[in-house]
Amino acid sequence: MTLRDIAATRPGLVHLALAVGGFAIGTTEFAAMSLEPDLARGLNVDAPAVGHIISAYALGVVVGAPTIAVLSAKMSRYTLLIGLMTLFAIGNALSAIAPNYGWMLVFRFCAGLPHGAYFGIAALVAASLVSPGRRTQAVGRIMLGLTVATIVGVPVATLLGQIASWRWMFGLVAGLALLTAALVALLAPIDPPDRSASPLRELDALRRPQVWLTLGTGAIGFGGMFAVYTYLAATLNDVTGLAPSRVPLILAVFGSGMTLGNLVVPRYADRALMPTAGALLLWSAAALLLYPLAATNVWTMTLDVFAIGLGGALGTVLQTRLMDVAGDAQSLAAALNHSAFNTANAIGPLLGGLAIAAGYGWTATGVVGSGLALAGLAIWAVSLAVERGMPIAGRRHARQ
Repeated sequence: MTLRDIAATRPGLVHLALAVGGFAIGTTEFAAMSLEPDLARGLNVDAPAVGHIISAYALGVVVGAPTIAVLSAKMSRYTLLIGLMTLFAIGNALSAIAPNYGWMLVFRFCAGLPHGAYFGIAALVAASLVSPGRRTQAVGRIMLGLTVATIVGVPVATLLGQIASWRWMFGLVAGLALLTAALVALLAPIDPPDRSASPLRELDALRRPQVWLTLGTGAIGFGGMFAVYTYLAATLNDVTGLAPSRVPLILAVFGSGMTLGNLVVPRYADRALMPTAGALLLWSAAALLLYPLAATNVWTMTLDVFAIGLGGALGTVLQTRLMDVAGDAQSLAAALNHSAFNTANAIGPLLGGLAIAAGYGWTATGVVGSGLALAGLAIWAVSLAVERGMPIAGRRHARQ
């Protein structure tokens, strides 16, 4: 009996293999933010310029997710997953040896290209291995790789960057990506290419208003978390008065909140998907609004960072929502979810950086973030109103 035969009866093994890829992605995405001071020194730029490096990666995700999903419509998901992780490894290896700021922008953009398509296809594969009533929980297991990265991968990468060099972080991620490609090759089901698939069928997702409303909810509503997290290390140093060596502990607290959220929230989402999404946006708005008040004390800051992390389960919930409203265009819609969240990863740091540059201080990112969460809640409310206003037949058509 081969490893793939064993995995066929134990879908958790496949979920684990896919989650390792999420761990690699989460480590590079969030560690780049936590290493902002080190990147600034190493590349001879200021903090807002490092925000542009983070935004370049996010832009790569935004561009790569739909492009790859459409162009690879006829490819086997098994082959595509292996190829995407290989490309991700190359992008991070190049980032590790970037000679200057300009090349770093290019390499981070390239590293971001496979990100969204990988998570989208991995979510579809994970959901296909379980019953329909457990789809969100299956997607949540994939996302656990990303959240565990914020507990283990990011603090380790941050310490490695502080002790040795930020370049080692990108090298570590490249190795994890290659490990993921090997695990997928050994464990994931080998599916034949879908002969009926086509780029035009995938593009059909763009004709569906509920797809756009769901993407808008994530692109705006999730920006608040990124607005705070990008500048969290600097805030902990300059406002909370925490020593740099203790910053990884608070980053791990944030990751613990995200992990708990992805363990608990999907169980509710599988029973009441849209109400759960709305509740998460309200929670995030409140936690982010408290951030400026909490930042002056290490204990209140720790509690608030944990609460902000809990709101990270929104990504998992909206992934399942897109499965419901995308019809036959599953690959593109699934990948676009991560374009939306990396649009948030571009908008959040940009607006947070503008508030800081305007002289409002590091904690102004919390107010900016709360505003973004409330704006996302407004889009969610429109989506819910449109859906409830549909005749039953129309609602069924929107889900098919």
